[in-house]
Amino acid sequence: MRRTNAKDTGKVIVVEGKTDKERVLKVLEEPVRIVCTRGTLSYEKLEELILPLQQEDVYILVDADESGMKLRNQLKQELPNAHHLYTRKMYREVARTPMEYLAKLFQDAHFAVDARWLAADGRV
Repeated sequence: MRRTNAKDTGKVIVVEGKTDKERVLKVLEEPVRIVCTRGTLSYEKLEELILPLQQEDVYILVDADESGMKLRNQLKQELPNAHHLYTRKMYREVARTPMEYLAKLFQDAHFAVDARWLAADGRV
């Protein structure tokens, strides 16, 4: 059974939007906390959402477009120890990334993933 309370693990995934969050939760089989930035961060959002994560095990997964790269660069400054996960440019958005690709991406980052999303032949 999947739990979304990540107090046990300390893992936090930063994504841009609600659809991204829902897709990530579908592929994971471990508790994580997911923070949605809803795009570029204002100073207030930065203080509220991101600065408290500085001591956490943070993973950043944003869209492969101009706004996603701008956000990623901003997060690199505020969370220099974060792990960066990337979708392919051909998918552009996390929301358009195939579930199988997301599962492999998270599996490679040492997350427990729902095996039904892993490609049987290992190609994604």
